[in-house]
Amino acid sequence: MILVENALGNLNDPVWQEKSKDLQVDYLALEQWEAPKSRLRKMSEGGVEIAISLPRSQHLHNGDILHHDEAKNLIVVARIALKEVMVIELESLESRTPQEILNICFQLGHALGNQHWPAVIKGSTVYVPLSVDQKVMASVMKTHAIEGVKSHFAPGEEIAAKLDASEVRMLFAGADATPHHHHHHVHEH
Repeated sequence: MILVENALGNLNDPVWQEKSKDLQVDYLALEQWEAPKSRLRKMSEGGVEIAISLPRSQHLHNGDILHHDEAKNLIVVARIALKEVMVIELESLESRTPQEILNICFQLGHALGNQHWPAVIKGSTVYVPLSVDQKVMASVMKTHAIEGVKSHFAPGEEIAAKLDASEVRMLFAGADATPHHHHHHVHEH
């Protein structure tokens, strides 16, 4: 078993791009919900057992070099496919009155919460991981038609780069959880 406490670099770095041309690359495929974890144990595609033990302030990125075995001329690389993220921009609300902002944010919270979608707020932007079909998420936003709120989708890797490790964990770690079902309860008076 190989213990990884820090990434050695990333395949996107020019130095590793050049080095990797002469190396065999073995991938550690991580699901979206696994990637933000700072503690993880998993087998690479080539059969190398990897134990991840990162500082809580770090998370893995797609292309991170986890291990370099010079004797075997091999590197183990993280392969992470983050799903898209719905980006909700709220900066246009800054000119509104506090009461209007409160009302709009409550409507947005209701719309997202009613769908049980996780969200991370950074500045005046709300990030929501793709947890159902993109068309469904876009339809929910269109149906609610919250005045002054615009949304679009962006690649998960692009958004993860803007967030710190704890925000990445909040955003992606629960996004692929098993969908829940609503249970309706009848209360008699």
